[in-house]
Amino acid sequence: MGTVTLGVSIAVPEPFGSLLQERRAGFGDPAAHGIPTHVTLLPPTEVDASRLPAIETHLTEIAAGVRPFPMRLSGTGTFRPLSPVVYVQLAEGVSACAWLQQRVRDTSGPLVRELQFPYHPHVTVAHGISEEAMDRAYEELAEFEAAWTCSSFALYEQGTDGVWRKLKEYEFGGGRAVSAVPAQGSPVDTPTPAAG
Repeated sequence: MGTVTLGVSIAVPEPFGSLLQERRAGFGDPAAHGIPTHVTLLPPTEVDASRLPAIETHLTEIAAGVRPFPMRLSGTGTFRPLSPVVYVQLAEGVSACAWLQQRVRDTSGPLVRELQFPYHPHVTVAHGISEEAMDRAYEELAEFEAAWTCSSFALYEQGTDGVWRKLKEYEFGGGRAVSAVPAQGSPVDTPTPAAG
């Protein structure tokens, strides 16, 4: 059956997702249009394709135990000089994302893996481009703000063309797979995380 490269992430909803993707492309990042704007829960991970059903069951069970929670982006940060990345910072939703990514990579599940760096939820807006372009990204998005209610995460597969495509979206609460991203534009002060 071969192997597939998978990732799990929280999509940044519209209009923010497209806006940040276009800004990333504008800074000269060639990967911008192949990567939906997101907060990573599981970085690119190669697995045997035969494990997909077990992975989907695992993600369904995780989503079933989570309630929607507020997420807010605010300002920029960078991992330079350790890693050539500029990102928009997650100002709210950090602990819920940290809990989710631990569950996704749990040693009892099918997606066990070590991380190269300690987990730090963020939204990449520039990666591996010139220092001048990274500086521009850092400065031009320094005032960026976005807030929404996170009510799902998704499983993605990276194609041989390098493009990430969504396989399934997992809605919180019911844990059922859904075909589209649920509405995420509601106020951020109403839901609470059920992570625990």
